[in-house]
Amino acid sequence: MNSPADFLRFIRFSHTVFALPFALGAMFVAARGLPPLPTFAGILAAMVCARTAAMTFNRLADWEFDRRNPRTENRHRLVGKNVAAAWCLASSAGFILSAWSLNTLCLLLAPVALAIVFFYSLSKRFTNFAHFFLGLALAVAPVGAWIAVTGRLEFPPLVLAASVLLWVAGFDLIYATQDCEVDRREGLHSMVVRLGESGAMRLAVWLHIAALAGLAGFGLASGAGGIYFASLGVIAAALVYEHLEARRGDVASVNRAFFQANAVVGAAFVAGTFFDHFAIA
Repeated sequence: MNSPADFLRFIRFSHTVFALPFALGAMFVAARGLPPLPTFAGILAAMVCARTAAMTFNRLADWEFDRRNPRTENRHRLVGKNVAAAWCLASSAGFILSAWSLNTLCLLLAPVALAIVFFYSLSKRFTNFAHFFLGLALAVAPVGAWIAVTGRLEFPPLVLAASVLLWVAGFDLIYATQDCEVDRREGLHSMVVRLGESGAMRLAVWLHIAALAGLAGFGLASGAGGIYFASLGVIAAALVYEHLEARRGDVASVNRAFFQANAVVGAAFVAGTFFDHFAIA
């Protein structure tokens, strides 16, 4: 029988640090501080359910590919297919219920959000832009959190969503360099396969420069103060570290670049938005 720890490894729960900080940051800015507890709880529940649904769907969609990839060949041993399918259905239902608990617009947009996060897992079969679809899937989070607080869609979260999309696409290009040969063999599409590893790494640099500019644009659009803009310096340093580390090319360096640097990016963003509000207030 599989343990809860096996399931958390199966869905890479630790990678929640990528999307969650941007949802929380958008929430703090939209609420000008902390929202009411039911809203906060609803956003957290929606985030956990959406990500669980997306990751279990991804594992089901890529089941046979993962079994033939040396990097992922043990995933299917952690959780069985039927269990994964049950979790996908249950977490999708949980996401819809969480959206319903927040407001009408969240409920109406919830199926669209699920369609976006599920579509990423299929995109690598026919387009080199799968990295950008992953970015779009994570970009849904801050927009959803903003709507959960305000009940409406506004310009600042769209700027933030664009920045998240570019940031995620950039770091996924770095991560995908590990699977370049496997993707070629399996007939899967990616910008790494199309551009080669060095070309993909150069594209990732430009995407992260644009993402940083987008974060600055979000600060301007939302009326952020000095603490928020100071946090962008930490984010810029983390991105520089990520690219320097990834240049080494070995698996350990790529993994450090992917996880450690991007965890700092998320932590700096959520801290910057949270403390900036209190400084302005």
